Amino acid sequence: MANRTVIQADALAWLSTTALTGCSVITSLPDISEVPTLGLEGWRSFFSRAAALVMAAVPDDGVAIFFQSDIKLDGVWIDKGYLVARALEDSGAVLLWHKVVCRRPAGSIAFGRASYSHMLCFSRAVRADAARSTADVLPQAGKMTWSKAMGVDACVLATRFIERETTTRTVVDPFCGYGTTLAVANALGLDAVGVDISARKCRRARALTLAI
Repeated sequence: MANRTVIQADALAWLSTTALTGCSVITSLPDISEVPTLGLEGWRSFFSRAAALVMAAVPDDGVAIFFQSDIKLDGVWIDKGYLVARALEDSGAVLLWHKVVCRRPAGSIAFGRASYSHMLCFSRAVRADAARSTADVLPQAGKMTWSKAMGVDACVLATRFIERETTTRTVVDPFCGYGTTLAVANALGLDAVGVDISARKCRRARALTLAI
């Protein structure tokens, strides 16, 4: 039976002191709305540091998969996929794939939050088998366990990639929220470790189960 561990902690501090042996990461880095006291520039710095710490913690035989939705502030779009890629420029990791996940049907008009999300997969040593490639555009993210969750369908795709293309058998989400990533990993037979600073979210993340 797959195991699940949920730790209440500051993710950046935890990542700075933890070696993720045998692990890959699937995560969504916090939006500015989740850390509003930082302000825009403070959040950009936090976001970039978080992305770099995630990649630094992932072993060479693992991957880091980021699920990020762009936002608009004061009429200007902020491309989170670009922010992740820029933060990892000096990490030694390469981009294995970049998928677009539709959050609303094609043709929808978005105002404050994009109708799509980026899903980006990075690794230092893993190389994907082109014969097992999957679609670059996902028509839907799947069930959302809370408003800022990674959709279940997108999470299943990411987890199956880890299972198929890496030797790692533990999925880590250092910003686990209500635990979608953890529940999907367990449902597919992989162990899971989640970290969140919120005690309430940790309780939810320990309890969530999903049938895949």
